[in-house]
Amino acid sequence: FQFAFARQCVFCAFALFAQSCPATKPKMLNVHLVPHTHDDVGWLKTVDQYYYGGRNDIQHAGVQYILDSVVAALQKDPARRFIYVETAFFYRWWKQQNPSTRRVVTQLVEQGRLEFINGGWCMSDEATTHYSAVIDQMTLGLRFLNDTFGECGRPRVAWHIDPFGHAREHASLFAQMGFDGFFFGRLDYQDKARRMKAREMEMVWRASQSLKPPAADLFTGVLPNGYNPPPGFCWDQSCSDAPVQDDPDLDDYNVDMLVATFLNIASAQAQVYKTNHIVMTMGSDFQYENANLWYKNMDKLIRYVNAQQANGSVVNVLYSTPSCYLQELHLANLTWPLKTDDFFPYADDAHDFWTGYFTSRPALKRYERLSNSLLQTCNQLEVLGGAKSRSGPFGEGHSDTMKRAMAVAQHHDAVSGTERQHVAYDYAKRLATGWAHCQVLVRNSLAVLSGSDVPRVFCENLNISVCPLTEGSKKFSMNVYNPLARVVTWSVRLPVNGTSYSVTDSNGKEMDSQVSVIPVSKATQDLRRDRGYAKYELVFEVQAPPMGYTTYSVTLLKAHPARAPTTPKAPASMQNKVRASSHAEGPVTTPQHKIVQGWSGLRNTLEGSSFIAKCPLCGRYNASGGDAESRQASGAYIFRPNSSTPISINQNPNISTLQNSVVQEVRQQFSPWVSQVVRLYNGSRELELEWTVGPVPVADGLGKEVITRLDSNISSAGYFYTDSNGREVMERRKDYRPTWDLKQTEPIAGNYYPINSRAFIKDGRNQMTVVTDRSQGVSSIYNGSLEIMLHRRLLHDDVRGVEEPLSEPGEFADGLVVRGRLLVMLTPPETAADMHRPLAQGMVLQPMLSFQEGFSGLQAALPPAVHLLTVSQWSNDSVLLRLEHQYESSESKTYSLPVTVNLQKLFSTLEIVGVSEMSLGANQWKEDMKRLQWKPSTGDDMKPVGGGLGDPTPWEITLQPMEIRTFLLRVQRR
Repeated sequence: FQFAFARQCVFCAFALFAQSCPATKPKMLNVHLVPHTHDDVGWLKTVDQYYYGGRNDIQHAGVQYILDSVVAALQKDPARRFIYVETAFFYRWWKQQNPSTRRVVTQLVEQGRLEFINGGWCMSDEATTHYSAVIDQMTLGLRFLNDTFGECGRPRVAWHIDPFGHAREHASLFAQMGFDGFFFGRLDYQDKARRMKAREMEMVWRASQSLKPPAADLFTGVLPNGYNPPPGFCWDQSCSDAPVQDDPDLDDYNVDMLVATFLNIASAQAQVYKTNHIVMTMGSDFQYENANLWYKNMDKLIRYVNAQQANGSVVNVLYSTPSCYLQELHLANLTWPLKTDDFFPYADDAHDFWTGYFTSRPALKRYERLSNSLLQTCNQLEVLGGAKSRSGPFGEGHSDTMKRAMAVAQHHDAVSGTERQHVAYDYAKRLATGWAHCQVLVRNSLAVLSGSDVPRVFCENLNISVCPLTEGSKKFSMNVYNPLARVVTWSVRLPVNGTSYSVTDSNGKEMDSQVSVIPVSKATQDLRRDRGYAKYELVFEVQAPPMGYTTYSVTLLKAHPARAPTTPKAPASMQNKVRASSHAEGPVTTPQHKIVQGWSGLRNTLEGSSFIAKCPLCGRYNASGGDAESRQASGAYIFRPNSSTPISINQNPNISTLQNSVVQEVRQQFSPWVSQVVRLYNGSRELELEWTVGPVPVADGLGKEVITRLDSNISSAGYFYTDSNGREVMERRKDYRPTWDLKQTEPIAGNYYPINSRAFIKDGRNQMTVVTDRSQGVSSIYNGSLEIMLHRRLLHDDVRGVEEPLSEPGEFADGLVVRGRLLVMLTPPETAADMHRPLAQGMVLQPMLSFQEGFSGLQAALPPAVHLLTVSQWSNDSVLLRLEHQYESSESKTYSLPVTVNLQKLFSTLEIVGVSEMSLGANQWKEDMKRLQWKPSTGDDMKPVGGGLGDPTPWEITLQPMEIRTFLLRVQRR
């Protein structure tokens, strides 16, 4: 089984290790010129406009011409090198090439002259992406390169030259994918100044507190010029620097001047790096459409600079690649400084903090997260339903379109929210097309698994209480598919127009007291406008099996007089008593918590047994348009408020409350454009805050950045904690950086950090954790508080290239309205992870509802510490499986322990007949994954992590805390 995958790589592996890097001179300063292009997978233009060179009135860029030109230029001189990064573009180009061109490109790759770097479908953002989606987009790109070029196409180096700050979890993932090193272009200006002075521009990044070193150690280098060439040496058609004019008989001869300038630049750069090797990036955004310009001038530069060696120069210039440069650093056998934190937040000047994009385009951020959930469901049902899921009673369905759309959406100008508006629409359109294909596959698969081909309807606007089928039907069925590997209990809210319903589960058991009908809120009615007409929401709790589905039947009962609830065991068909006033008072209680409305109704208090948290203060910052201190304005990237004190939106909101046996709600209307529901389901340990913001008014000429703040009596002392891409937790501290002595110049924006799934504050006794439904910006400005930015609408561009204010028009062209959820938990610190880890996974991978008949794809639920990260069809008889230990090494007394899983006992419909372990990126066998080892300054004696299974039996695999293991399974249907 393994041999079929590996045999294509034998020649290329030999070629790579025998070949390939140009010779260097050990007693000289070797300058590695790295020709490259940085091709955004969408930004000012859409991904396809960038590929074809369309809309050059916006930006002159055409990737197809870049690749055409580079391939032609490389053939002219075997010394020339080029690296390429964005597989999304190369995939498009490769499909259009004839066999002759493909043979030429394959030869260039085998010779190491054209080298793939990074290898993902895109260069992902690091602040606003979830680790599962990052792994998927990397896998998509790496698999294409492996299928096309074998071992020669495998990237050795991760390359994130443009993302706006760097996450520790990304480095951990890259290490687990087998990369030897990582290079990036952007870091905080204060950090860069210190590193240059200390010659610490290159380091070992220890990217996990749980994985045993060096499993997550990654050599990391900061590039000297971002990702641009040195000043004066840009020879692209988009540049205006002088070419190398080397004919003394012609005017403007400049060889001597250029050589002297280059030698000075090289000498200065060498002073901030540790070895006699330095790197220069020769290229930039969408460059090399005319590669001859670049190579003709670089050929001359190399020749004339190296000619000075005869006059005593110690500078040696050569064409190179990041892999070859990294190899020389490894041969130097030095010790390197150790980095254990991350590179957030990023500022490029005193008042220019790139922390706004953590929240920019919140609707797109949520749509991307929902799309990830659907993709995992689609992948699983493709495996469970087999071939008939792809071609069945409802037509042709597949997951490929959604995989590519999701991969594009991870780009650092996509989910980040830093693209132009028409490009944001294009990202959303691609996801919507993926949804359509996946929904066909889901219908087909559920038909196979249930034996019923009754059509199923998806309702995609349930968050605003719109579903035509449930609104107009007296009887319907609801399928609940659970993509998690554990039993899930979930509260559903269905828009209806009746007042009394019977709900039965898949066993025909009526749910009695667990069902409630409540009025649709005024905020929801205003939000949906004329898209639905439901007066009520049917609320009840469902339970779904692991990686499986169940069915609930709903029947409208004859109307009867309303009955007020009298006890917690009130009848399921009760009418709810609703109290409404501008300053409503009175507690709503359950055994777990009490919601208390203060005199103004502004702050709702959640009382636990030992402390109180007040939530939330709804406020906003007015965005700066520039001031006397700095002209910097808030924009898509930059957050810069015009005051350090948030403005309260309304101290006296309108309030209504309701309670019954299923749910308690406090509904707050702060203004026509801000509302909130504080919700507590019976038996739940977390409080739900459903917020609705928009259209944000800007008629006063001020952009606005809307926050919610949760205050508590926790003594947090300036410390707070955020997740890194949804996995390990990072400690943060107000006005502090672990790496350097911070000079804080923006007291609000300079303390914001990205969160992808959770943030918390704690002291010795208590912890308040907030779980989010999308990526957002967070801070703790005040002791005992957490502040989360929800929405942004701005009137100024921040001068970072977009040239367009972040003012989303929304569906009705009067401003974007966004709705979301926060889950708030109050726990002792020692048990908090037991609760927030599964809750965060449940927020990312939500049950999928379809309406129209139960089944589990697993023989039993996985252990609580184990997360089923990936189940995806790899080929006709093979499945890609990833299992993840979702706890850190010391955060849970119960679950931070090794866990063993029997693979043969995993699936109910599949028999596993073969298994091979792979790298995290699924592009090499684990036993073949050999990375360069580096010596950190700590003096640790690091030994490589062993490959292969190494488990009790071939079928029983053990997961250590925070470990992800990837397997290719050969399967047959039971």
